[in-house]
Amino acid sequence: MRKFLLFFFISFSVFSQSEYPQDYFRSPLDINIVLAGTFAELRSNHFHSGLDIKTKRVEGLKVYGIADGYVSRIKIAHFGYGKALYVTHPNGYTSVYAHLQKFNPEIENYIKGKQYDKESFEIEIFPTAEELKITKGDVIAYSGNTGSSSGPHLHFEIRDNAERPINPMLFGLDVKDTTKPIISNVYAYPIGANSHINGSNKKQNLRVIPQKNGDYKIEELKAFGTIGFAIATLDKQDLAANKNGVYNISTYYNGNQNLEIDFKRFSFAETKHLNRLIDYSHFKENKERLQKLFIEENNPLSIYNNIIDNGYIKIDDTTSSVYKAKITDFKGNETNLDIAIKGENKLPNDSKEEIITQHYIQHDLEAELEAEKFKVNFYKDTFYDSFFIDFSVNNDTLTLHKPTIPLRKSFTISYDISNYKEEDLKQLYIARLIGWNNWPSYASTKRKENVLSTYTKDLGTYVLARDTIAPTIKAVNFKNGSWLSKYRYLKVKIDDKGTGISNYRATVNGKWILMEYNYKNKTLTHDFNDAVVTETKNKLKVIVTDNVGNSTTFETTFFRK
Repeated sequence: MRKFLLFFFISFSVFSQSEYPQDYFRSPLDINIVLAGTFAELRSNHFHSGLDIKTKRVEGLKVYGIADGYVSRIKIAHFGYGKALYVTHPNGYTSVYAHLQKFNPEIENYIKGKQYDKESFEIEIFPTAEELKITKGDVIAYSGNTGSSSGPHLHFEIRDNAERPINPMLFGLDVKDTTKPIISNVYAYPIGANSHINGSNKKQNLRVIPQKNGDYKIEELKAFGTIGFAIATLDKQDLAANKNGVYNISTYYNGNQNLEIDFKRFSFAETKHLNRLIDYSHFKENKERLQKLFIEENNPLSIYNNIIDNGYIKIDDTTSSVYKAKITDFKGNETNLDIAIKGENKLPNDSKEEIITQHYIQHDLEAELEAEKFKVNFYKDTFYDSFFIDFSVNNDTLTLHKPTIPLRKSFTISYDISNYKEEDLKQLYIARLIGWNNWPSYASTKRKENVLSTYTKDLGTYVLARDTIAPTIKAVNFKNGSWLSKYRYLKVKIDDKGTGISNYRATVNGKWILMEYNYKNKTLTHDFNDAVVTETKNKLKVIVTDNVGNSTTFETTFFRK
């Protein structure tokens, strides 16, 4: 620990130890920390708010309270964090442990009691400071793979008293890392009609030349006017092959710093604005996240420091300039990118193509688009920029631009169904077409009188669809009339091919039983150790309903001593 603190002080002296206590928290696991995901890593529509710690590809590792405190929140959900535990500490910080398999016996009994009271697997509870106290080093839970987790790991966070997530490594959590960040792509952007790069007014993909020392350079550019750059970069630790996010990006123009992107802390209110940091249209079209090294208008992110001219640079004719980007991981491993720029003013040989349509969206004003049965309502500041939008309706299909424009907030799509028969209305819903085969994906649909509506944050193609197929229910580890005396678990598989599962309810002899839903294997599981099934002959009844109200009832009998 002392060696780590010395290294930390030398490499990151800008952060005082008093600001981030170094000896207060212990590790949440008793294994070497190897990361699958780093703090503030770029994810879909958000920054990663913690560390994803590998658990050797297994579940059930002991998870420890990192300091004294109390359980201040427990949330169990089918998706997201799955089973998550929040511990508030006396120094004002809160630690978060997610994708858990289960809690320790005291917490497990506490939350199961609440689940049975509410008759719901999904639950969120805020215990008082006196109910579930934690001592540093207590086993508070066991690692798992619940929620929207793609494999066994522990998602771990530290938040300040304003609920802002902070990089846990700032508190002394050590990860072996001697590997420099990698740059895989660099782009240059002419800003405005009079700017050009290598004779073009369009975004340019630059050839990246790796150097023997791990740095990179770009062939000399010929440019004029205001320009900006974007990079695709990632980091790796020594003990894992995962492609992780970097810690800091700083840019310099002719030796003077003109922008810093610092990933040490952010707020949940701003995490959705990640799409203003990246080149969103490039990501949607190429599945590559370019981080823009300049700040466009209406960018509310707080991760920027040392800002000069919003990161843009201005190239004059007959000048020679040097642009540099320095990419750093948390351990101070540094990668440099050097770009030599020659100022050359001549007319570009092309220009950006602007597609003009009948409908123009002013980003700071409300807008309503309507055709046939569809109506679309955009609220003020739905978008970051103003633009011409592609809007058309053909029968029950709405084309609403390509999904290449980032949104700040959701908007409403509504459809008038007054010409449909009443018996058909229950099974209608609004769907977004996705994938190469235009699969209709259910968009959460509400009905008010003769209008269906959905609140969405995705542009694209929408249709009015119908789901007439009810969910399926199938016993997994028993048959009708089976004796289950030696079984601990009762398992049932449920599925829905249309709009997806909305809710389920299971009873034994008319009494509600807790069944944990794992959407990954489509299984409901009841633990007989809950001790609510006490009779010999038991009638199981499971009701599953999809998102448009189609319902299936499964009934069977089993025996248990």
